Amino acid sequence: MIHAEGNALRLIRIDRPDKANALTPDMLQALCEAVEGAQDAHALVLTGTGKVFSAGADLDAAKAGMARTPLWERLSGAIARHAGLTICALNGTVAGGAMGMALACDLRIAAPGAKLFYPVMKLGYLPQQSDPARLAALVGPARAKMILMAGQKIPADEALTWGLIDRIVEGDVVEAARDLATDVLAADPGHAAAIKALIHRRPV
Repeated sequence: MIHAEGNALRLIRIDRPDKANALTPDMLQALCEAVEGAQDAHALVLTGTGKVFSAGADLDAAKAGMARTPLWERLSGAIARHAGLTICALNGTVAGGAMGMALACDLRIAAPGAKLFYPVMKLGYLPQQSDPARLAALVGPARAKMILMAGQKIPADEALTWGLIDRIVEGDVVEAARDLATDVLAADPGHAAAIKALIHRRPV
């Protein structure tokens, strides 16, 4: 249900379309291992199969404790630490804990019909520890509260205006992600890592 392919560009795909790509504990573990195993890739692309990127945790698994597993933080941390270019290619809607993957990526592109939401208030869970700060860094504190506290579903066009996503893609989001990674794939990995480090460096 988690497929990884490629070397310099590692594509990791969530493949459970009959369940809106909702994640089981085994799938979440597999995602962690796939991302951790891709640290040498020049670029990392995350996507899903079908019309939904991921609905987050499988509902039954969430009720059984999956919503509180440290694997979510392990996954987003591994994405955030990746030295190459990381791209979340949202083939459709992303919800709940799966938002952590998108927030941890360097770039987020989305199909036109995608929505982004994180219904922790409604479900009675806290968001994963690093997600609120990453969300606020992208859209500001008030809009982060719109998503996490007011439970708003943000359509792709509004998410683009907010800075929550970086581009809306009419065609194949994976091919669009490959195009975005072209220069990184052609460069020395150390050069790309150095530029990324400079971008994230705090001003003196």
